[in-house]
Amino acid sequence: MKMRYVFLLLSVLLCQGCTDQLELIPESSATTVVFYKTESDFTQAANAVYADLKSYPNRVLDLSETRSDNIYGVSDDGKRYWDAINNFSPSLAGNTKIISAWSGNYSGIFKANTLLDQLSRNGSVLGESIRLRLEAEGRFLRAFYYFDLLRLFGKVPLIDKVMTAAEASGVSRTPVEEVYSLIISDLQYAAEHLPEVYDAKSVGHATKYAAKGLLALVHMTRSGPSYSIEGPGLGVNEWSAAAALLDDIINSKRYNMLGTYEEIFGYGNEGNSEVIFDVQYVSGGLGLGGEYPSLLLPDLYVQQIAGFAGGVMVRPPSADLLASYPEADRRKMFSVQNGYTSGGRYDPRPLLVKFIDVSKKGTRWTDWPLNFIVLRYTDVLLMRAECTLRGASGSQEDVVDVVNDVRKRANIPALTSVDIDVLLAERRREFIGEGIRWHDLVRSGEVIEVMNSWSAREDAGRVIGQMKAEYIIYPVPQTELNIIPGLYEQNKGYN
Repeated sequence: MKMRYVFLLLSVLLCQGCTDQLELIPESSATTVVFYKTESDFTQAANAVYADLKSYPNRVLDLSETRSDNIYGVSDDGKRYWDAINNFSPSLAGNTKIISAWSGNYSGIFKANTLLDQLSRNGSVLGESIRLRLEAEGRFLRAFYYFDLLRLFGKVPLIDKVMTAAEASGVSRTPVEEVYSLIISDLQYAAEHLPEVYDAKSVGHATKYAAKGLLALVHMTRSGPSYSIEGPGLGVNEWSAAAALLDDIINSKRYNMLGTYEEIFGYGNEGNSEVIFDVQYVSGGLGLGGEYPSLLLPDLYVQQIAGFAGGVMVRPPSADLLASYPEADRRKMFSVQNGYTSGGRYDPRPLLVKFIDVSKKGTRWTDWPLNFIVLRYTDVLLMRAECTLRGASGSQEDVVDVVNDVRKRANIPALTSVDIDVLLAERRREFIGEGIRWHDLVRSGEVIEVMNSWSAREDAGRVIGQMKAEYIIYPVPQTELNIIPGLYEQNKGYN
């Protein structure tokens, strides 16, 4: 059953809802004084924080998947917004997707802070269990948005309470370690106070295990190398801390790998036993559906299969990625279509069709009802295997068993040994289109070498620029630099 909330975003700071799904408290500005008086008020406000997840899957495809060696994102005319992202351009500060990533995450943070502030002021009207749960949800989501910001931009302004616009405008960028401190504190609180499961009316809310899974990823990300930049990696050794959290999820027995790869992403199988946390969508032309299933597909193809215009031009999976799949790999067969014909003309470039089911289409290309899985159980198992390879408890046999379970489902031969490069290659194939590859490469310490080697093989036109450590994170948006000149310094390597 779909989570009964509605994604209805009228502006960054103004939300309006509807009854029977999600009712949102109107918030006109950062200086608006609100007073929540009933449980309904607080529930509406909590759902408003979830609402800003709507843009997350697009952000994942544009800023993570397209940035990686999974996508050859060189457009036909070289003028699309993703060209500069894919090409490691130093002139990205004005890119619309960079700007929206910053503002979208801060919109969610503002709403989370508002909810937490009202719980502190007026939470006595609630029962203790509901108050603790709502605070835990607010803190989980605040940590989620800050972690996304940190991985994208490195240092960011840390705003952990309701501020006036004037107060917020004076907050400079905060060191990465301090941002991490808030993220970890919030997720620890969430893991302690969130329920293990919800009833059918609240499917899609963050659980205890979603918090533990995200916290494990935080520890793993911090443990990656620093590259001598102020980015997400700190070079700390927290693999055992991550492993313990992942073991909690595994030992809960609440999740399991599904029998086939295809059913994980089935429109009629959402919320299956593989899903730990996802972004919810429903179609119907009310702005509640998702754009991401057709985001990387060309307009003519979407029009052909669905009957409505959508997409722009193809951003194909890279030849290097596709060549890495064994011949009988079910993941490639399900996720990728080899070209298409339109108007009698054949375009041989592969298409990422993993999230498309035309029989379930909505009213337009931005209105697909498929939930986007943020964290799934196979990821937990493979992250746990990575922790073992990085020095946490466990054996080579444990790692091989997990990887071979994944390969068995994909219908490809078993392995006898697994090192970190083999594991990363398996993750690359497993999570095609899910926005995970870029962060895996950054965490591995191999992102510069891998990306430059890949572009030398893949980019015959020599359009993609050289990958440098500075490009692990994105520039501060120019719109933010312009507000108070000198408050923020630009990230190195960008103009």
